[in-house]
Amino acid sequence: MAAGGAGSGGGTDTRPGVVSMPANIVRDPSLAAEGNRKIEWVRRNMAILRGLEERFSRERPFEGLRAAVSVHLEAKTAYLALVLAAGGAQVSVTGSNPLSTKDDVVAALADRGLHVYAWRGATRKEFEEHQLTALQVAPHVVIDDGGDLVHHLHEGASAYAGEVMGACEETTAGVLRNQARAAAGKLNFPVIAVNNALMKHMFDNRYGTGQSTMDAIMRTTNLVVTGKTVVVAGYGWCGRGIAERAAGMGAQVIVCEVDEVKALEAVMDGYRVMPMAAAAGEGDFFVTTTGVKDVITPAHFAVMKDGAILANAGHFYDEIALDALQAESAETVEVRENLQGYRQADGRWINVIADGKIVNISAADGHPAEIMDTSFAVQALSAEYVVRAAGGSAAGAGTATGEGASGTSAPLPAAVIPVPAEIDRAVARLKLAALDVSHDALTSAQQAYLEDFNK
Repeated sequence: MAAGGAGSGGGTDTRPGVVSMPANIVRDPSLAAEGNRKIEWVRRNMAILRGLEERFSRERPFEGLRAAVSVHLEAKTAYLALVLAAGGAQVSVTGSNPLSTKDDVVAALADRGLHVYAWRGATRKEFEEHQLTALQVAPHVVIDDGGDLVHHLHEGASAYAGEVMGACEETTAGVLRNQARAAAGKLNFPVIAVNNALMKHMFDNRYGTGQSTMDAIMRTTNLVVTGKTVVVAGYGWCGRGIAERAAGMGAQVIVCEVDEVKALEAVMDGYRVMPMAAAAGEGDFFVTTTGVKDVITPAHFAVMKDGAILANAGHFYDEIALDALQAESAETVEVRENLQGYRQADGRWINVIADGKIVNISAADGHPAEIMDTSFAVQALSAEYVVRAAGGSAAGAGTATGEGASGTSAPLPAAVIPVPAEIDRAVARLKLAALDVSHDALTSAQQAYLEDFNK
């Protein structure tokens, strides 16, 4: 395993509370300049995080604390990690998906003095090793995507969990995973459900996933979408966004959904709704976004059109039964970069983008920077909320003020906890200000009128 990088990865930081860490794991340190260029570009387009970076640099809410970050390791995540570091944290970073890691960004973070452990295309064993190495920082705060770090801190890496104040979870899949752990009475510290915040799922999951998923499909296939049939499996916020973008590009959209209410919503939104067994023979493009396994199986492969394109926009890899597809295929060929073709015995080709990994980040650049600005602002403010609830940082920064800072100092229970409403509202205000958009406010008379109803 190659190692490289500079700064804190060598364990030379002598600030109070800083732990010595292994050398950075970086595939190619010479890529740092390109990674830094990408980070600076997203920084220019993430106005909320820039404001938080300035406040955190001044108030140091994470002084003397340690943070572990595991989110898709590209430029926008790198900037979030740097914002936490600006607030005084010792930050350790790893990836949440081997195919989403950008090696130039990893090199840039090492160049900027953070601990970083990741490379693109890691094997399953390497990927787990990278995450476990990152956890050697013994974090006070965890920024997680899919629940992997929280899982490790409860299972194989519990030795590093002794000072955890709380975690902040980015995804639907991770929230569900942590809720299951909490329901079983096995969650040992609070987890903030960042994914469930309005300013996350209404914008990131819908607009971000919609745009970036279609971007990945178009980049990878170079095929027209207009006039084609796009089958969207799952009509949560991500599925809504994909269906909306596909329809806006001129596609006919079919939705497959197990929830009666969501299925009816899809009908009312103008889409055809049917079981996957019926949709499998009609689709040109298929996108899964459900969070469960075996959404597309051999029974569906058997009736698909020649040339069907399959992609997964869910967090986990097993929504498409790829092992079964591989086993029954007469030939497997990489037909384009990030596009694997599977020739069936009858001569039909079924094509899968990015090996069924999360398509918008494995085969494209992920969500737009302006969208991740809101999501990562919720992450940063939720991390500050966790620290304040636990009594503040080693520097006593629990008295920090500013947009989104919660006034509570009550300990948080070991449960999955909603993002406080004031953080959601603060991020919305900051985003509107960044867009130079003004809006109405209630007059005092209107406020009094509404309050009369509660008397």
